[in-house]
Parts: sequence; C-alpha cells; structure tokens
Amino acid sequence: MIRRITLALLSALVLLTSCEYKDLCYNHEEHALRYHIDIKADYRRDWEDSSSLPYKWMENWPQHYIPYEQIRPELPTGLRVLTYHESYSEPHKSNIDPEGGIVMLSEGLNDILLYNNDTEYIVFTDLENSATTRATTRTRSRSSYFGNVYSKTEEEHTVNQPDMLYGAFIKQYNSEKVLTPEEFEVTIQPLVYTYKVRFEIEEGLEYVTLARGALSGMAGSVYMHTGYTASDPVTVLFDCEVTDFGARSLVKSFGIPDFPVNDYVTDGSRAQDRAYALNLELKLVNDTFLSMDFDVTDQVAAQPHGGVITVSGIKVNREDATTSGGFDVDVEGWGDAEDIVLPLI
Repeated sequence: MIRRITLALLSALVLLTSCEYKDLCYNHEEHALRYHIDIKADYRRDWEDSSSLPYKWMENWPQHYIPYEQIRPELPTGLRVLTYHESYSEPHKSNIDPEGGIVMLSEGLNDILLYNNDTEYIVFTDLENSATTRATTRTRSRSSYFGNVYSKTEEEHTVNQPDMLYGAFIKQYNSEKVLTPEEFEVTIQPLVYTYKVRFEIEEGLEYVTLARGALSGMAGSVYMHTGYTASDPVTVLFDCEVTDFGARSLVKSFGIPDFPVNDYVTDGSRAQDRAYALNLELKLVNDTFLSMDFDVTDQVAAQPHGGVITVSGIKVNREDATTSGGFDVDVEGWGDAEDIVLPLI
C-alpha cells in the first residue's frame, strides 16, 4: 500500500514538473527573441564600372566579339558571412544560400562582410579587422617568362587568375532582440572582372601550334569592405585559344591598382605612373617559341574593370618556324606539364 502511494506521488510530481517546464519554455514569447538579421541578396553582374568611361560596351558591343553576356560574372553557389563585434576576438563565420538567409548577431553594433564561398584561387588576408580584409590570389611561376619590357616596375609577382568574386559590406548594423528578424536587402558587387584579350596574327598563323600570355600591371589585391584595389601590381598568367585570326583568352583580374581614385583619367595620361602590358608566347611547329611584348596602357587605362584588349599586326616569320634556331622549349613549359602554384607572400 505504501509503495502504491509513493508511486502515485512520484507520478503527480512528474506531471507537475512537466507542466511547469512546458509553460516556461513554450508559452513565453521572450524566450524566442534573438539577435539576428534576414539578409536578402541580389547581384550586380554588369562588368562596366562607370558610365563616365569612354568604352560603353553594353551599348556598342562589336558583333565580331563574343556576346556581352559571356563575360558577365556567374552567380555564386553560396555566401560566406563574417560578423565583427567589439566582443569578438575574431569574426564569426557562417554560410548561407546565395539568395541570402538568417544570420545570428550580437547585441549592439555589428559589421557584416559578405562574399561568395565557392572560390578556389582566392586567398583572404587580415580577416581580423573588417577594414583591412583583402582578397588576393596565388602566385604562379612560369619558367619562360622574364618580365615585360614595357613594365615600369622592376619585379612583379606572377599570379593565377583569381576566381570570380563578389562582395558586400554592411557597416555598424544595430542589432536588437526581436522575434522576427529584419529583412535587409543588400546588393553584392563584383570584385573580379574579365578582360577579353585578342591577339590578331597578320602573317604566319599557320606556324603557330599553341599560345599563352601574361597581363602585367594588374592589382594584386582588393579591399573587401570598399572594393578599392591595393597599389601592388602583379602579372596575371593565362593560356590562349588559337583561332582563325590568331589567339584569344578571357582573363580575370581585380582590375587596375589604386582604383577608384578621384584623379583617375581614362586617356592614358597617367602612364608616367602606371603601365599595362601584354606578353604573348607562341609555340611554333618546329618546337621553338617566340615571345613578344606589347604596350596596352591606353586600352587598359580606359577599361579599369574589364573590357576588350586588342593587339593587331602580329607577324610570325617563316624562318623562325622552319629552322632549329630560337629558344628551345623546356619540357616544363608546354604540353601536359602544369605551372607550379605557390602561396602568395
């Protein structure tokens, strides 16, 4: 009898405790309040930087080039979110869908940095501070490249093309405890741009078997919170497709260094400060190669964030392709061998 009474009392106590717990956790709205934000993302995919630039490709795209749409940046597959708060020793990281999502914050002012998380060659540095965070790419060696005669810097790192990169920065978002997070619309801007590079070979195209190039004077990194490029110049290495007119390539970069700036002009008059140049390497039918340098300062100065660069009048002499003279091609230089990829210092 005593045992039955004890069991009954225990059962009643469990029921009372369960009811109290349910009432505490589920029936009080304040326990559902959170510090959070509902980010709604869209993307700017036009690669022309400003209507004040002389080339208005969207309006006047030449028909013999690739379609304008082909060098719009692709949409990402996901977003990385870094949140900065005075109480954090390092930013908090989260990943959301490319269209956006809910991000948890801390009470008070938060800086929020967003960028696509589907990159391979992008390297992020100085992440501990939103104002110093930069995106750069990886160095890449090429044994046959010795610089460009038109370059105005003694040495430039040679690098891989960066992946497509988008970024946005929300400064000092004031987070308060709410039941339903505020919807915050943000436009994610492109931070990597594409140049269509076109080499027109006037004579001797029949002797060319492979082609590759290098674009010097490009920005080595970009500040994520502003989209401004840093001042350090690098040379971007790239491979080309041999065509019926010569060779062509789509080359990605952060654009030119120190852009945008208030005193920037588009007519090449700042060439005394900056120079932009192309190198073209051609492998010929006799397994030798030719290296050529071209000054493209005026073209790049007018197109700081992507566009079309054309070099014409290139000639390959028959003598270069039918003799054993010239430079012998390294076994590491062409064929199936890959260029060495090193971390950027």
